[in-house]
Amino acid sequence: MVQRYELAPVEVKGAVTALSIDGGKVRLRTPKGLASEWKDYKAVSLHGTVCAAFFQENQPLIDWVNAQPLAPIVTSLGDDGHDGSWNLMAQIGESYQRREVLDWFHLNENLHKVGGSNQVLKRVENHLWAGEIDLGY
Repeated sequence: MVQRYELAPVEVKGAVTALSIDGGKVRLRTPKGLASEWKDYKAVSLHGTVCAAFFQENQPLIDWVNAQPLAPIVTSLGDDGHDGSWNLMAQIGESYQRREVLDWFHLNENLHKVGGSNQVLKRVENHLWAGEIDLGY
């Protein structure tokens, strides 16, 4: 029944000023006795307007977002720094239109992966929190 239902494409009203993309996995049931299958999906949120999900198809996601009216500057919020999401965002609009932002939790998590003394990491964290990103560490 689900496969026979055709969803009308969604279009937003007004310019898209912010978006985020995230991925996940869904479990597909298999015949009894066989292992379940896990498949990838990507979801995009055009903040303040609409969300859409794409099952194992990245290009339709990109095409759909690019078909929407994009603002002169679109803030792209990344939630984990995962290449899959950022590679998709890199194909939305033009590079000069994108303001790419990594959320604070994941920025801090990635900072601590770099390593260093706790004192240096805390100092860098304080500079990042203040928006001071060009200090040449």
